[in-house]
Amino acid sequence: MFNKILIANRGEIALRVIRTCREMGIKTVAVYSTADRDSLHVKFADEAVCIGKPPSSDSYLNIPHLMAAAEITNADAIHPGYGFLAENSKFAQICSDHGIKFIGPTPDMINSMGDKITAKETMIKAGVPVVPGGEGLLQNLDEAIGLAKEIGFPVILKATAGGGGKGMRIVWEESEMDRAYNTAKAEAGASFKNDGIYMEKFVEEPRHIEIQIAGDQFGKVCHLGERDCSIQRRHQKLVEESPSPFMTSELRQKMGDAAKKAASAINYESVGTVEFLVDKNRNFYFMEMNTRIQVEHCVTEEVISFDLVKEQIKIAMGEKISGRDYIPQCHAIECRINAEDPYNDFRPSPGKITTLHQPGGHGVRVDSHVYAGYVIPPFYDSMIGKLITVAQTRQEAIDTMYRALSEYIIEGVKTTIPFHLQLMNDERFRSGNFNTNFLEGFQLK
Repeated sequence: MFNKILIANRGEIALRVIRTCREMGIKTVAVYSTADRDSLHVKFADEAVCIGKPPSSDSYLNIPHLMAAAEITNADAIHPGYGFLAENSKFAQICSDHGIKFIGPTPDMINSMGDKITAKETMIKAGVPVVPGGEGLLQNLDEAIGLAKEIGFPVILKATAGGGGKGMRIVWEESEMDRAYNTAKAEAGASFKNDGIYMEKFVEEPRHIEIQIAGDQFGKVCHLGERDCSIQRRHQKLVEESPSPFMTSELRQKMGDAAKKAASAINYESVGTVEFLVDKNRNFYFMEMNTRIQVEHCVTEEVISFDLVKEQIKIAMGEKISGRDYIPQCHAIECRINAEDPYNDFRPSPGKITTLHQPGGHGVRVDSHVYAGYVIPPFYDSMIGKLITVAQTRQEAIDTMYRALSEYIIEGVKTTIPFHLQLMNDERFRSGNFNTNFLEGFQLK
C-alpha cells in the first residue's frame, strides 16, 4: 500500500484521483501553479505544494520542481493524471531512479507506443489490423507523392510524435501534397520538437471507437468494453459514450481481442486505451494506444460499475487483476463542459464564474473542480467539467443528459452547454447515425 501519492496534475483529474485515494486510505499531495492556488484540488488534498508560475513549462511540466515536491513531502508514488507528463517516459524513468513509483506503465512501454511508427510496427507483428500506409517516416516530398499514388488518394499525413490533430493533414489529390507536406512537418516540429511525419490511407466516414484495457505486472490483460468518441471538433473529443451505438457483439469481441493483443505485445501494465478507426463496413484499424487514464474514463466506470483509478493504483502496488473482460451493462454519455464560446468558433472564455449551479438527480454525475467565484485561468486546457449521465438505454441517457444540461447554470464565462443541448436534440445524433465528420457544417442555432 502506498502511504502518500503526489498528483502531478491539476483541476478535475487531480480532484478525481484525490477522491479515490481518500477512499483507499492513502494521503495525497496536490501541486499547483500560482494561477491554481484557489483550485479545489489544492483545497481537498492533504498537502499542497506550489511548483511555479502559471506557464506549464514553469510548473506542471517542470520535472525538477515536481520531484522536489515529492521529496519534501515524502511521497512514495506519483500519479500523472492525463496530459502534461502522463506519457513522458523521461519523467517515469526519473521517478524510478528516485525510488518513487510512477503510477502507470514503465518507460519502455511508454516509448513503444509514444512513437506512432514504432507502435504501428509493433501492432503489425502482433497481428492487429492497421491502416494501410508507408512503413516508416517520409524522407521528402517526392517520396510522399509516390507513396500517395501507390496507396491511392485520399491519404493523411500524421506527426509520428503527435496528438490532438497537430501535424495532421488530409490530402485529397496530388496538387495539394506540396503545401500539406510542408505544413504538417512545420507544425509537427513546432508542437513536438520532432518534425517526422508518416502517411496512411485516409479512412472515409470513420468512427472513432476505443477499447479500455487493463494489464497487471504478471502478464494478465483484460478489456473493459468500448467508448465511441466520434463526436469531435478539429480532432478534439466533445462527447463520448458507451456502448457505441455502432457496436455489435461480434465486433466487440474482435476489437476487444485485438486490444488485448496490442497490450500483450508490450507486456503492458496499468490501465490504458487502444484506439481504433472503424469504417462504415465495420472494418477496424489500430490508430494509437494511450498509456494513461483517459478524460472519458468515467463513461466506462458508469457502465461497468468499476473504479478505474483505483484499479490503476492497485496495479501499481503489484496487485493482480481478475483478467475478466467486461461488457457494458447500461448506457452512459459524457459531455465535456469547456469554457469556450460555441457561437464564436469555440474561442476560449477564461474569467470569473459568478454563478454556478450543477445538475443532480438519478443517473447524473458531475466531475469538476470549479465553483462560484472561481477564476478560470487562461493558461491551460479550457475543460472545466464533465457531465455524465447513465440509464438503461441510450435514448434514456440522452433524455437525462438534456435535462441535466438544462439545469447546468454557469454565468460569468461562455461554455459549450448550448452546443451540447442542441446536439442532444439532433435527430441524426439520437439515431446513432454519425461519424467523426458529423460536426462539419453543424450550425449552432
